[in-house]
Amino acid sequence: MGHHHHHHGHSHAHNDLKGRNLLISIFLNIAITVSQVIGGFISGSLALLSDALHNFSDVLSLVISYAATIFGKKKASSHKTFGYKRAEIMAAFVNAATLVVVAIFLMKEAVERLFDPQEIESGLVIWLSLLGILANGFSVLLLKKDSESNMNMKSAYLHLLTDMMASVAVLIGGILMKFFQIYWVDAILTMLIGIYLIYMGYDLLKESTKVLMLFTPKSIVIQDIVETICTIEPVKNVHHVHIWQLNENEVHMEAHIDFKEDIKLSEFDAILEKIEENVYHKHGINHVNIQPEFDKCDSKHVIVQD
Repeated sequence: MGHHHHHHGHSHAHNDLKGRNLLISIFLNIAITVSQVIGGFISGSLALLSDALHNFSDVLSLVISYAATIFGKKKASSHKTFGYKRAEIMAAFVNAATLVVVAIFLMKEAVERLFDPQEIESGLVIWLSLLGILANGFSVLLLKKDSESNMNMKSAYLHLLTDMMASVAVLIGGILMKFFQIYWVDAILTMLIGIYLIYMGYDLLKESTKVLMLFTPKSIVIQDIVETICTIEPVKNVHHVHIWQLNENEVHMEAHIDFKEDIKLSEFDAILEKIEENVYHKHGINHVNIQPEFDKCDSKHVIVQD
């Protein structure tokens, strides 16, 4: 059985920077949450309290993301042969799920408040929403770069981005309440924040679920890989193929290859090298595990359901 692994280098310095940015964001969000809870009770603003709740979920999500970043650095062992390489995907899944749950809770509260509008101390709402915009805006800038290439960081970034948007909505609501006494806008804005959270959270939940369920990445067409390998002599057919993502940096492939003749091990090694180079450069698969076969009676289907 042949196997090869193309390594992607990740600098410790980059991981440390990710961790530092997450820590700064955690402390900023704790400060915002405490001030918004106090301000929400004093002013009676549901939008401010809902923003505080979302901020608290941000704190939890950032802590989860930070823990996943730390765990992801741990080495593999005989009991954990992949190490903690899935920690960041797990964090992304949990964070995306909390985004959706928080959104549903906010919308339920907003519907109840819509039928029973309350007078709100809008001055306090305006100042605290400005604080939220500044602090979350700074955190968003810290995490933006890493969010483009890492699902875990994207989940943390989305929590912060949606919270910054929520603070903008609360600010608009505060201004409308202060100058026009339109108090029902508080509930409407809360509902809009909830809808936006569901929209953003669902996509990330779907992507992280696909990785956890070992689905083949959508950019990979298995039939194309099979056809390419079959052009290499003396390959007869390719069957029992599995392709999955371990995390965002590693895509694994295993397959059985039937040969037309009983080749030497040295010949198989040369063929394996061609396969590895092909699937790595064309499809981004960096871990290949091939089982060679000759004249063996087993299922020759590309996808075998055990």
